[in-house]
Amino acid sequence: MSTETSTINRRAALGTLTKLGLGTAALGLLGNGTLAAPAKDIDGAVLNFALNLEYLEAAFYLAAVGRLNELKAIGGGASILLPAGLDGNVGMMFKDSTTEAFAKDIADDELSHVKFLHAALGKGAVARPVIDLGMAFDAAGQAASGGAIKGFNPYANDLFFLHGAFIFEDVGVTAYNGAATLITDPAYLQAAAGILAVEAYHAGAIRTLLYQQRQVTAAAGLYVGQVVGAISALRAKVGGGKDAGLSGNAGAIIAPADKNAVAYGRSTAEVLNIVYLGGKGKGGFYPNGLNGAIK
Repeated sequence: MSTETSTINRRAALGTLTKLGLGTAALGLLGNGTLAAPAKDIDGAVLNFALNLEYLEAAFYLAAVGRLNELKAIGGGASILLPAGLDGNVGMMFKDSTTEAFAKDIADDELSHVKFLHAALGKGAVARPVIDLGMAFDAAGQAASGGAIKGFNPYANDLFFLHGAFIFEDVGVTAYNGAATLITDPAYLQAAAGILAVEAYHAGAIRTLLYQQRQVTAAAGLYVGQVVGAISALRAKVGGGKDAGLSGNAGAIIAPADKNAVAYGRSTAEVLNIVYLGGKGKGGFYPNGLNGAIK
């Protein structure tokens, strides 16, 4: 393909995305492995949508390990609402060293994702929205259990923490996979694929730890496997039916995927349905909605 033809095809693709209001922030890959600032005429809506999700995941993990101030230094001063009694700069008390080690490692990754996307978008990066890690988890617990679980706090103990992590991790994987179809610049696509791979490692690790405890009583007389299954069913109900619990016909489900063992992809609308907990335009983990063009 000639350079001229390639340029024409690229312009056509970008024109189509612009008409849909979903352009992509095309970046050039620099020699040091970072991404150059987006071109002025290219919409960064897709990466800003991802940045909103990364703000949430980073807040969840950093609060658990007592490093929330590191996130508060990025993206503005919007509130991060925590459950009563949790100091985000002290963190929760882990009892299991493996769970704590995983939490610390994932916290590092999620903070790095925020810094990476924020730096790449430059002045076009959206501010951090208000994030709710308190009442939103309570609402999610009640919705998933039919009201049986009240006052769910993911920072109360190691097992609850894993349930909280499960709510987010699979959503991150499906969000990046779904957004891949909107990205035309190879450097952006490679970066998104790399982040998706890390999120998939996180999701598999959390699923493994939960599967090992699937027959342990979690709350309200429900086993871990039952609670996780209920969370999965709730996500599927509002997120396009694309989900799975911990167990299937063949045993464990470490990688929820379609019949071809291809990870599910969710549209931005399906992802929003989950993180808003069914709210329209806002609610759930984002009381005032996301920031940016896709919200």
